[in-house]
Amino acid sequence: MDGSKKDSQRQKSCRLGFGGWQLGNERLWGSASSEEGVELVRSAIESGIVFFDTAPGYADGNSESIIGEAIHDCRKQVIVSSKFGHTHTGSTDFRTESILPSVESSLERLGSDYLDFLLLHNPSKEILSGITGHFEILDLLKQSGIIRGFGVSIDTKAEMDLVLDNSNCDAIEILFNVFFQEPKDLFSKAKQKGVKLIAKVPLDSGWLSGKYNQDSKFTGIRSRWTKDQIIRRSDLIAKVKQIVNDDNLTKYAIAFILSFPEIDYVIPGMKNTKQLKENVAAAEFELEQGALSKLQDLYEAEIRNNPLPW
Repeated sequence: MDGSKKDSQRQKSCRLGFGGWQLGNERLWGSASSEEGVELVRSAIESGIVFFDTAPGYADGNSESIIGEAIHDCRKQVIVSSKFGHTHTGSTDFRTESILPSVESSLERLGSDYLDFLLLHNPSKEILSGITGHFEILDLLKQSGIIRGFGVSIDTKAEMDLVLDNSNCDAIEILFNVFFQEPKDLFSKAKQKGVKLIAKVPLDSGWLSGKYNQDSKFTGIRSRWTKDQIIRRSDLIAKVKQIVNDDNLTKYAIAFILSFPEIDYVIPGMKNTKQLKENVAAAEFELEQGALSKLQDLYEAEIRNNPLPW
């Protein structure tokens, strides 16, 4: 393998991040001990992953605690992004006066004296429009050094456009995958403003791994889909499998996202070492241009004008 190919693969691997929603989150994602979570995060670091996404609302703060324990001896070698808006007690609190106490609580759980990124966690359009003072406070926290950068975690192109026009944020975490491609229309705009892009829900909550079909039974957070939605997703998955000629879709789903150079990090959730290894291998996989084009055509023909519910 020539040097340029190695460099390309290394860059893709470094763009693989770690989504921490599932860590210690038995209620929504199934059982896994805190000890297992710590070992999983450490294994991720050993595998070359440096970006870790978490939030106070993930597992009542336990996700932050697990990541904190795992990174305590290598804090400066990793990038930690946490959030504000959904508290560790399960409530929602976007009051500006709650930002600093929330950050301080996150830092205590993480065992750190700074956050690399603080993201507003699915805030209202009023907040995104910049009229509430949230971004000014975040900028002051950035100047103080308690956070190194700030931004938002959002779901739609409209929200992304709103925050790009009304803030000087450093990062946007956006729902983007084979089935949710609309935000790509704004990728160049984000890069022109120097905004880092983080792709969340890259496997569509497991669908884009290829393991689900219309007969699958769902519990926890995945029980949100109706029968009609399950059938439609199953039909779309069948078409994706036909495009890539494979039943195991994980590497194609992640490679699809990483084929967009504007994406800085993709953050699949990982519950065990098997999934970790699959995702690390997927980050090295190169999606053929023909498959990439067909996956974009599938979205344009069947999803853009009739969006899937998350």
